[in-house]
Amino acid sequence: MRTQVGIIGAGPAGLLLSHLLARVGIDSVVLEARSRDYVERRVRAGVLEHPTVELLREVGLAERLDREGMPHEGISLRFDGGDHRIDFADLVGRGITVYGQQEVVKDLIAARLRDGGDLRFEVSDVTIDGLADAPVIGFTDADGQRQELRCDAVAGCDGFHGISRGTFEPQMFDREYPYAWLGILAKAAPTQHELAYANHPRGFALYSMRSPEITRLYLQVPPDTDAGTWSDAQIWDELGVRLAADGFTLNEGPLIEKSITGMRSFVAEPMRHGRLFLAGDAAHIVPPTGAKGMNLAIADVRVLAEALTGYLRHGDESGVDAYSDTCLRRVWRAEHFSWWMTSMLHVSPEPDPFARRLQLSQLHYTVTSRAAATSLAENYVGLPHGENR
Repeated sequence: MRTQVGIIGAGPAGLLLSHLLARVGIDSVVLEARSRDYVERRVRAGVLEHPTVELLREVGLAERLDREGMPHEGISLRFDGGDHRIDFADLVGRGITVYGQQEVVKDLIAARLRDGGDLRFEVSDVTIDGLADAPVIGFTDADGQRQELRCDAVAGCDGFHGISRGTFEPQMFDREYPYAWLGILAKAAPTQHELAYANHPRGFALYSMRSPEITRLYLQVPPDTDAGTWSDAQIWDELGVRLAADGFTLNEGPLIEKSITGMRSFVAEPMRHGRLFLAGDAAHIVPPTGAKGMNLAIADVRVLAEALTGYLRHGDESGVDAYSDTCLRRVWRAEHFSWWMTSMLHVSPEPDPFARRLQLSQLHYTVTSRAAATSLAENYVGLPHGENR
């Protein structure tokens, strides 16, 4: 079997890369270990940066997003019993859109299948060889048959636990945080239309939503927490305490999902090895506080699609040679922002009055200084694509 680009992973990064390449006449095959049903139902991120939305519109993937997505022009920071709105529209003239990652994946799969894309689900035993000059991806297909895919380049879009990064030895930078998120998806209509980030003495909480009927909420918990030890009533009670603010009501409803999300920062450098190019979680992880994970993956593949187009269509290697450095500038900017948001909003598991006062001082400065609020807004809504600084 032969194609130009072998793509490992059918998440947002791999699927969007396949779509972008197809638009310029470059063939690809997407290999995915999970079933189509699994990847379309897997609930992950829900915040799309402004540049992400603009890209999806530019390449014809935003019809349902524009119809069902929930535009937000700001967020709230809650602390010391007060609610403080960061007005993105006023500060930077653009906002974000809440639209679940699984919905983006559904749209991408539908578009690739409509356009004749080659997507292969439920593959196993994936191997990568010949990265210096003639890549070969070996895999067992859904029918149990062993296959070889020969290609000009390989895109490793297979996540943190995928096989792509393990084919070489990048330098790895890693930080684990002493807390996690207990997250719930609830069949309960949102009672406000923007996200609220709460710093409470008992821990962080986040109020968000996925649709006009579904809310997504999180509580800071110890990293070894078993979600099953929290009853639904305990979760709602704790959310009510941590998210409390004048005029705010919490609409409760049956839980659709309950899970624990660990918190870590991770970067692998470089993001390229021979003809293998890492993208998304295969190369970097951010704590979810800054809402950067999916958006970074999409920024990666925009750069990668342009680089591969230059290389495969015109023999120009300048883009592929610069790929890692170009992406890492944006990655480290997002890592810093996500670390800053996480550090400012989460409560240390060990009593530390000095650290607590520093947090409150930073929060007060952020909501009272236009310069500080503008910096938060600029980073949260997303640096324009091309500004990998």
